[in-house]
Amino acid sequence: MKAQSSKRIGSYPALGVTLSISLALYAIGIFGILIIYADGLEKLVRENVMMQIYLNSSVNETQQQQLENKLKNLPFTDKSKANSIQFVSKEEAAKKFIAETGEDFQSFLGDNPLKDAFLIRVAPEYQNSQSLLSIKKQLESINGVFQAFYVEGLIDNINNNVNKIGLFLIFIISLLLITIIVLINNTIRIALFSQRFLIRSMQLVGAKQSFIQWPFLKRALLYGFIASIVATLGLYGSIWYAQQQIVELVVLFNIQQFFILSGVLAIIGLLISLISSYFATRKYLRLSLDELF
Repeated sequence: MKAQSSKRIGSYPALGVTLSISLALYAIGIFGILIIYADGLEKLVRENVMMQIYLNSSVNETQQQQLENKLKNLPFTDKSKANSIQFVSKEEAAKKFIAETGEDFQSFLGDNPLKDAFLIRVAPEYQNSQSLLSIKKQLESINGVFQAFYVEGLIDNINNNVNKIGLFLIFIISLLLITIIVLINNTIRIALFSQRFLIRSMQLVGAKQSFIQWPFLKRALLYGFIASIVATLGLYGSIWYAQQQIVELVVLFNIQQFFILSGVLAIIGLLISLISSYFATRKYLRLSLDELF
């Protein structure tokens, strides 16, 4: 009798509970994926923050090489990138301008007014408005430099937008997490409702509270784990489909962050299932006989 009771106890329907937890974790995961893509987009933009340095027309090749070596040793140059410094001749710049606009300004002016230039990738720690302004002044003080240029306000806009997006997603995820905890808790409570008399029967024969709770907790952990796998597979399928439709998303995706997200979802699924089952069984263990009906 004891073996049969322990086998039956805790065997509430799996499909409804697992499906509810899976959908809840999937919803959280979607916002997690948005954070991953937002982070990838931010990094991509920051990696392409360039300072344009236009040279005087009088600078010769030897001076140009000396200037390039000097620029490589400056602290704000992003040395983590192989192409942190690029040289663009005025002829290359003219060809690119004509190709993009279709206007041959050289035939109209009779000369190429553009200047040779260096493009420098700025290291992330210097990507703020004050540092960029200081870099601009420092570069323009170098002999042979005609002008240094960068898109003012770009970094501030990036920082402001990233902060706004981050706060918005954190707020949504927090709100969603609270809703999901309530939803899963109610789902498990409803599932346990059908076993309230079995729980009381176990109490009447002298079973301890921990002995009665353990089968429910063990099954809750199993359902939470299965749900996290289902949610992760669903997320990966959604990512694959999205990247097939929008190829550019491949560049923004970070597989390591996705693995971290999967681990977080598994922990959330296990914890929510365990805690909800614990308090639900605890509730029924404390009900009087009249309250069971």
